[in-house]
Amino acid sequence: MNKLVGASVWEEELYDHLTSHEQKEREILVKYQEAAVASKSAALAYLASLIVEDEIRHHKTFRDLASALKSEAELRPDEPVIPRLDVGKSDSPQVVELIERLIENERSDAKDLHHLAGEMKDVKDTTLWWLLVRLMEMDTAKHIEILEFARRQARK
Repeated sequence: MNKLVGASVWEEELYDHLTSHEQKEREILVKYQEAAVASKSAALAYLASLIVEDEIRHHKTFRDLASALKSEAELRPDEPVIPRLDVGKSDSPQVVELIERLIENERSDAKDLHHLAGEMKDVKDTTLWWLLVRLMEMDTAKHIEILEFARRQARK
């Protein structure tokens, strides 16, 4: 594995963890792709493809985390792949207001999706529809988490 120049023990261990996890993610991705191809079930292939999309994003995120850590540990002057936390540098009142509107929109979507999932309970064991709506609910919860983090940073 690549070693970091001038890194602390903690940075080196974290870098090793991130890069080894990226390799594990790559192996998992291949297994899901194989499952999607080998399955005689269109539903399983569809679900596996959703997981593959997530695994591809995870793979990229681990690669970006390792790259950003390397940039920081080696004190590189260029902006790392994952930008430094600078939300507080913006025009805070306007940014906070924008973020709050986005949070309201996401919370409204969450309520709509929750209602829709309730309407689909009768078909949750006979179609993929209920599951897909539940997954969108989870994505919406993730979006709210991201926006609440950004709001906290913008308020600093």
